[in-house]
Amino acid sequence: MIVSPDRTPLDRNFFDRPVLEAARDLLGRTLVRHSPDGPIHVRLTEVEAYDGEADPGSHAFRGRTARNATMFGPPGHAYVYFTYGMWHCLNLVCGPEGVASGVLLRAGEIVEGVEPARARRISARKDTELAKGPARLATALGVDRALDGADVCAGPESPFEVLAGIPVAADLVRSGPRTGVAGEGGVHPWRFWIDGEPTVSPYRAHVPRRRRA
Repeated sequence: MIVSPDRTPLDRNFFDRPVLEAARDLLGRTLVRHSPDGPIHVRLTEVEAYDGEADPGSHAFRGRTARNATMFGPPGHAYVYFTYGMWHCLNLVCGPEGVASGVLLRAGEIVEGVEPARARRISARKDTELAKGPARLATALGVDRALDGADVCAGPESPFEVLAGIPVAADLVRSGPRTGVAGEGGVHPWRFWIDGEPTVSPYRAHVPRRRRA
C-alpha cells in the first residue's frame, strides 16, 4: 500500500526539544522551499545534530558570534551558513531559546519541484544526486545567507515549511559519526540517515587541511 505524505505543517513544539530527539524525528519529514520559481518539496533522508556550546563540533562551541546568532534564537528557524568560500548549508534550530542547538540538513529526495532544482544543480547526473549532501541540498533549493533566520513555522509566507511527511520506522534509522568533524566532536554518533536510501551522502572522516609552505 502506498502511503501519501502528511502535509500538516510541524509547529514550534516539534523543534522545541532536545536536538538529538528532533534530529532523528526529522527523517522522512518534508521540507518545503517556497520561492518565485515555485515550491520544492524535499523528503529528508539524512541529518546531523549539533548540541550548542557543549559540542566541540558546533559553530556555537565558542559562544555567540554574528555568524551563529540565529542558533541562539527561538526554535523553528533556519540557520544558514557559508563555508569554504563556496557553499551554503541549511540547518534548523532546535531546543529552547539560548541553547544554540541545531540540525544540519545533509540530504534528501526531491519529490516535487524537480525542474527548478535541476536548473540550479546542472552538474547532477541523476535526480538522486540533486540534494545528496548539504551543499547540494542548499544549492538545489536556492538557499543563501539572506534566508538565515527565516521562521519555518510561519506558514507558506515563509521561505521554508516542514510538513509531517511520513515518519520513518525505528528499524530503518541508522546513526554514526558526523561527516568531516574533527577531534572530540567527531566521535559522536549524531549523524542519522534512512537505511538504503540512494540520496544519502557518503561518510567522510575529517582530513586536516595542509598548510602551504
